[in-house]
Amino acid sequence: MLDFIKELPTQFWVIASTVFVVFMGVSAMLMRAKSAKKPASAKKIMIPPVAMSTGALMYIFPYFRLSWEHLAITVIIGVLCSLILIKTSKFEIVAQDIYLKPSKAFIFVLVGLLIFRTVAKIYLGGTFHLGELGGIFFLLAFSMLLPWRLAMLVQFKKLEKQLKEV
Repeated sequence: MLDFIKELPTQFWVIASTVFVVFMGVSAMLMRAKSAKKPASAKKIMIPPVAMSTGALMYIFPYFRLSWEHLAITVIIGVLCSLILIKTSKFEIVAQDIYLKPSKAFIFVLVGLLIFRTVAKIYLGGTFHLGELGGIFFLLAFSMLLPWRLAMLVQFKKLEKQLKEV
């Protein structure tokens, strides 16, 4: 069984992981639409980055490690992409609860980021070995998610404080 997996070409893994990322992106959009119907909480905002942070354990293995230059570039691109997500994520007070305000732009932003990530992955697939590519895209996703969720948490806490004062 393991010999079969080792014999699969790198292109197969790039395509398989791209299909998986598209599936996860669509799932994220559906989850976002569903969660917008329920009140937000600090816990719900911060669970995704906390849960995702466990993936950083991949860097224990040299196969996934990045050079400092690739690490810096990846984090910068991730943070820049997070700014788009931050701009399209707003909260609103409904009754005595705080809800994530649905944004029509958010879907387009997510699809755009998904397309960007897929094209970049296919383009970079020939430049980096598979482990390094996995490390880059994990870090890219985490570098987008963490600042976005932290900004959401700050915005949520401001509205929560506003609710308590009233």
